[in-house]
Amino acid sequence: MNLKMTVQYDGTRYAGWQRQGNTENTIQGRIENVLEKMTGEKIEIFGAGRTDAGVHAIGQIANFHVNDREWNPKEVQAYLNQYLPEDIAVLSCEVAPERFHSRLSAVRKTYCYQLEMGPKKDVFQRNYYYGLGERLDVSAMKAAAGLLTGTHDFKSFCGNKKMKKSTVRTIEKIEFEQSGSRLHIYFTGNGFLQQMVRILTGTLIEVGQGKCAPDKITRILDAQDRQAAGPTAPAQGLFLVNVGYEDK
Repeated sequence: MNLKMTVQYDGTRYAGWQRQGNTENTIQGRIENVLEKMTGEKIEIFGAGRTDAGVHAIGQIANFHVNDREWNPKEVQAYLNQYLPEDIAVLSCEVAPERFHSRLSAVRKTYCYQLEMGPKKDVFQRNYYYGLGERLDVSAMKAAAGLLTGTHDFKSFCGNKKMKKSTVRTIEKIEFEQSGSRLHIYFTGNGFLQQMVRILTGTLIEVGQGKCAPDKITRILDAQDRQAAGPTAPAQGLFLVNVGYEDK
């Protein structure tokens, strides 16, 4: 039996999504521990996005197989929400086709990066914004974003220096929403490399600061060198918003 879940979490106090040998404090680890107590089985869940330490999710998709019996998805959801900590919630749970895999079956993902350009972050939103503290030239950032859309080799925007697999990805669109001193940047694509959204954001910030001309983006892509791109923006401003799948 393959179950698909939509999961929401505040990543502030976790070491990322992926289970790690040196800590139990991961989103995957916390959910698996509850599922194993419920089912009596060894459970491995698969997340659509392996979010880093401190990164949040509004609509992470995960799936897992359970063999012992047919479980009612609503009962599974209720049990998880009863025993998971308050900063992790299961928004939905349903039976999925046996071959469904939350990461491998995904065709697009949308991330949002949240910036505060004012001098001080809202106290109650401080864990969810990067407090940049300066105004940006959003028009220049939009021009640079236009050069990032499409299919490119994003090796310059990959945080994994030992990446052996293809670094070619397609960014469908980059959208900007500004409300007062807050700026939200949405990235939608068929997949993202390790820390790619944060490096893209750091580079766009440098464009907005006037440190990098928009047309330099083409040279950064061509360089295929992490050192050519901007800094990695802090984790707390990043959210996995949703994951898309082909309609069957």
